[in-house]
Amino acid sequence: MKEKAACLERLRDALSMSMLIALLWGCAEQNGLRGHPHSSQDRTPQMVTAPDTRESIGLTPPARREHRTVMLQHLESLEQIVGALSREDFEMAQGLTKNHLGFFMHRQAMARQRPEDFPPAYQDLAMAHHSAAEELAGVMPTRDLKKILPKFDEVLKACVACHLAFKLRDEENVP
Repeated sequence: MKEKAACLERLRDALSMSMLIALLWGCAEQNGLRGHPHSSQDRTPQMVTAPDTRESIGLTPPARREHRTVMLQHLESLEQIVGALSREDFEMAQGLTKNHLGFFMHRQAMARQRPEDFPPAYQDLAMAHHSAAEELAGVMPTRDLKKILPKFDEVLKACVACHLAFKLRDEENVP
């Protein structure tokens, strides 16, 4: 039991660190800091990054804010799911997964956004994410972390796949 709790605590710490990195990455990108050399007065080594090959999605400022809100809700939901799993509250984890990551959330988000603003490949990745969430919710009743954690990993991989493929276009380039 202690080994399981320690494993879940490490998972929660890793997810929290991932969320922090994602938020910092987004802030750096939004403020034009990512990949730029430091000033000559700064003795910190120059940051080196690979070219950004993600496809840009241009959204109007209101749609952009809404999209960022949905993405933040996804991160917060993942954190809450890990917390519920660490407490072995499988019912809470299942409810959060169904309501915050699954098809319910997808339908709600799409009702507030225009699907035509997003390329078909984005839609495919979003559906893969939501399918993975539905599968995760489906194994929660087993209360078996050896079945639950691989499904949770699939949800995280679906998140990462989308973020590696797409980015929001810089606001100054949005019509």
